[in-house]
Amino acid sequence: MAVPPIQRSPNAAAAGPTAGAKFPWLLDLVLGLLIVAALPLAIIAIPNTVSVVADLLPAEIDRVGLMRAHGLALPAMMLTVPLAAVVLRRLRVTYVLVAGLALLAVADAAGGYAGTTFMVGALRVLHGVGAGVLLPATLVAAWGRPPVIRAVWAGMLAVSLLAAQALALWPLHQVDRWQVTLQPYPLLTGIALALAAAYLLVWLLQGESASPTPRARERSRLLLAAVPAAGIAVLAISTASQDWKAGLVVLVAVLSIAALLALATIGTSESRTLAYTFVAIGVVLLPTVAQVTYVEMGGLGGPGLKGLWLPFVVAAVLTVVAGAAVALFGGSAVRWLAPAGLLLVVLGLAAVRLMVPAADGTVLVVPFTFMAVGAAVALTAALRQTSVGVALFGLALCFPGVLSGYLLGTGVQVMMLRGQRSAQGIVDAFVEALHTWALIGGFLTVAVIVLGALLARRSGGAVEEGDGASAGGAVPDGPEASGEVSKVEVRSDVRAFVVAGADAAEAGPEETGAERGEADAAGAEPGDEGAAEEERGDSGGVGDAPADVVEALEDEGVLDEGDRPTGEIPRVVLPTPVNGDSPETADPARVAGEHDGPSPAVPPPAQSPEDNERP
Repeated sequence: MAVPPIQRSPNAAAAGPTAGAKFPWLLDLVLGLLIVAALPLAIIAIPNTVSVVADLLPAEIDRVGLMRAHGLALPAMMLTVPLAAVVLRRLRVTYVLVAGLALLAVADAAGGYAGTTFMVGALRVLHGVGAGVLLPATLVAAWGRPPVIRAVWAGMLAVSLLAAQALALWPLHQVDRWQVTLQPYPLLTGIALALAAAYLLVWLLQGESASPTPRARERSRLLLAAVPAAGIAVLAISTASQDWKAGLVVLVAVLSIAALLALATIGTSESRTLAYTFVAIGVVLLPTVAQVTYVEMGGLGGPGLKGLWLPFVVAAVLTVVAGAAVALFGGSAVRWLAPAGLLLVVLGLAAVRLMVPAADGTVLVVPFTFMAVGAAVALTAALRQTSVGVALFGLALCFPGVLSGYLLGTGVQVMMLRGQRSAQGIVDAFVEALHTWALIGGFLTVAVIVLGALLARRSGGAVEEGDGASAGGAVPDGPEASGEVSKVEVRSDVRAFVVAGADAAEAGPEETGAERGEADAAGAEPGDEGAAEEERGDSGGVGDAPADVVEALEDEGVLDEGDRPTGEIPRVVLPTPVNGDSPETADPARVAGEHDGPSPAVPPPAQSPEDNERP
């Protein structure tokens, strides 16, 4: 049955995140500054530093209970990240971002009045919730902007994980109030909140452009990520409150990491690459540098925090530059840049074993730079190959990985410290535990690289085999062989028909499908397929289809709730082989529309002789 193409509404929003804006760079500038200020603020909430000011605690406060309450921020953050990612599908990311910073500001302001263990625990949970809201909100906000903003996000996440322990300890030098641990950087919180308000204002003035959000079918996987987060949080709280043996803590940590990697295996090859990268960086980066920071403290023979700032600053600058370089010049090399970045992390862990402890903190530029730059390169490259829903899923696995890394590192430390009584013996045990942990982290990262490569090769072989069968004319088993059409195929056909009809109505008589394909192919760069889809909008939309048609399709289960019209008409991206070629070997020119004659996504309806005679 022939269906006339759906005309674009004259009120439809123009495609692209900055359409109609006079100064599109202004929103990018404000968002970039906000990311630089907000991500460290969120990650600083992770370290538990109240033990450093234990001498300042009142005698009537239970010190052990207070330390346990102070450690509730990370479990709260782990549980909030996947839930906030789901909420972002319903709420504007700008409002969620401001709400996350507001929660952090409230927790900081109330921190100066904390006087009981219960209040400390409540404020640390509020810190964790605010940080857990802020992290996915900044990622989604960056996703709707140019790729370099996303690279800044990845670089700042790596820098924040690298320097979080040192940044959390810095305000505690020569303080006279233990409540400083609950409000380490109130000025930075105020600056970030002001930047969030400026971002909201610019966003409103430029027309409230929508940011990409996870689709309906990705919501279940995001909620699934909350399950291991909850389990690991419960185990971590139990180990702290019941004084588990070191061997049991190590076993729990290993099983937790294995569970995260198993969950990360769900999805396509690109999805696994990003999820594995987030898990490896979460397990290794912050737990390692936290131990390095404590070993390099002045009391253990190192240069102290003052001697560590130069390595941190140099590593931070190089990390952001490296991430931006991958975004701007990575091209088709992003597929191998992700494992290459993880290999740099391994080199950084090897440098930790060779260079730590160091009386001169300058030499720590080498391990810090390797680890942070490697993490930024791996994350930036992996983010370019996936959708925003997959990116949020990987982020949801990162912080359970951080807590698992802390558990594993703590278990190793307790094993090494057992039986030590002298001051020098304790120092040597700390150093030995760090070296052992760096070795474990290196082997874990290499295992993640190998596992990702093996599964990618397996997936690639399966795709090529399937394509060959289709090209060769073999009929697969299942619904296709019996003539049945699956709901997924119907859904794809409906989308393609609606979108193709709208594009045909918009293109006009002078722009054919082949000419449009040539233009798209000429302006595209290798490896930028994901960015091109983002600029066109959510490829799952159905354009300006009438509301009753969309509701009927949703009732039949052909369309998800998240596929309602957004006012933007995306172009069609053909995921199927063209002229029998597999996606890997298809001629780009023919895919772009230069094959023998135009081949529209939906064949035109046959005309009867009476139709030809009509004026």
